[in-house]
Amino acid sequence: MFDFGFGELLLLAVIALVVLGPERLPIAARLLGRWLRAARAQWNTVKAELENEIADEDLRRSLREASEAFRQGAQPLRGLHEDVANAASQMTRLATGAPAAASEAQATPAEAVTGPNAEPYTTRTDPAQLSLLDPDAHPAKAPPADRTPSDG
Repeated sequence: MFDFGFGELLLLAVIALVVLGPERLPIAARLLGRWLRAARAQWNTVKAELENEIADEDLRRSLREASEAFRQGAQPLRGLHEDVANAASQMTRLATGAPAAASEAQATPAEAVTGPNAEPYTTRTDPAQLSLLDPDAHPAKAPPADRTPSDG
C-alpha cells in the first residue's frame, strides 16, 4: 500500500527534527507510535469481525444447502416407505387369507407390484412360501399324516 524506503524515512526524520526541535521530537515520536498501534489494533478488530461474518455466512449457506439436500433425499424414502408398508400389508393379507381392499380387490395375485425406484416383482401365493411366514405351518414340522399325536 505505502512504500517507504530508508532514504524517505531519513528525510522525514530530518524534517521532523527541524520543525519540532530536539526537545519535542521524542514526545511526538511516542505519540505517533501510539496512534499507529491504535490504528493497527482497530484495523485488526475490523478485519477479524469481517472474517467472522464471512465464515458465519458460509456456515449458514452450507447448513441451508445440507438441509435442502436432506429434504430432497427424504422424499424418495417416504415413497419407498409407503411402498414397503403396502407390500407388507399385502403379504400379510395373502398369508392370512384376508380380503383385499376395494381398490386392490380387482388385482390378480400374479400382478406385478412396483415401487417408484424398485424393480418389478410378482407376488405369489405358493403355499410353501406362505408357510415361511408362519413357522408353525412349515411342512417339515407337521406330523406325518399316518401318525396321530397319541402314537408314541
